[in-house]
Amino acid sequence: MKSFEPLFRPFTAVLRPLALASLVANVALIVTGAAVRLTDSGLGCPTWPKCTDGSYTTTSAMGVHGVIEFGNRMLTFVLVALAIACFLGALGRPRRRSLVRLSIAVGLGIPMQGVIGGITVLTHLNPWVVGLHFLLSIALITVAYAFWRRIDEGDAAPVLLVPAPLRALGVLTTLASLAVVAVGVVVTGSGPHSGDRGAKRNGLDPAAISQVHADLVFLLIGLSVALWFALRAVPAPAAAVRAAGVLVIVELSQGLIGFVQYFTHLPVILVAAHMLGAGLVWWATLGALWSLRERPVVAESTPAGQTPAPAPSKDPVPAA
Repeated sequence: MKSFEPLFRPFTAVLRPLALASLVANVALIVTGAAVRLTDSGLGCPTWPKCTDGSYTTTSAMGVHGVIEFGNRMLTFVLVALAIACFLGALGRPRRRSLVRLSIAVGLGIPMQGVIGGITVLTHLNPWVVGLHFLLSIALITVAYAFWRRIDEGDAAPVLLVPAPLRALGVLTTLASLAVVAVGVVVTGSGPHSGDRGAKRNGLDPAAISQVHADLVFLLIGLSVALWFALRAVPAPAAAVRAAGVLVIVELSQGLIGFVQYFTHLPVILVAAHMLGAGLVWWATLGALWSLRERPVVAESTPAGQTPAPAPSKDPVPAA
């Protein structure tokens, strides 16, 4: 492996920008997927893995719907390229097993996402499969975010930067955010934007499930505001207070878009903005949770007779 190290160095030098690009691209996949659904292009390529029975690419007969659906499929190759670049960067020196594993997890999730997308087409846009396709995007964003943040961390055991009850509040807020996203997927499956005019819906009452979604949104905002105030009331790091504040702002913005789109009968542009907002809310949720702890750098062995350099301290609260 050492003989290949010169090949890894260019990727290692820009590993953090590559990781951020991978994260952004996975959020962008939500937006392009929304474009497919909102333009009724879900079956623009009516089969999979080919676009048509005789071609892997879209044809003129498929029209603009084929272009949109095929374009969404092509984004997969961008994600694959970024995942490979991140993996090569993680192999560079100093090599960290945690980063290698996370880069592999991101890379394996992309073809899995492609397969679920294929099943979505083959089942003629079954709303439950479409929902699974979206939730896998959320999982990929989670792993890509972890990879991006771990680049600047060490590999020691996590240490809380806030009292344990606030960490518990952060976890509860994260679970509420995930519930909002999951129920939002169900709302989408009951609504009018199915991706194709002939696609089935999940059969649930849109008004009833939307009310459940709205109730969870109020719960999430309440927990997030409580987290922000609690962090301000204790000697929490400024980064944690800032991350919680960003989460509240993103949630309020997303909530506003959600209410406006509902009462204006789901215009396409607002639904697309709401889909992007879902990805950003989850990103901000991960940021708030991540800011409540740190992983110190593991002290390297020091030659005899030398004094090891002390690791930087952030006055953490022991995770008891």
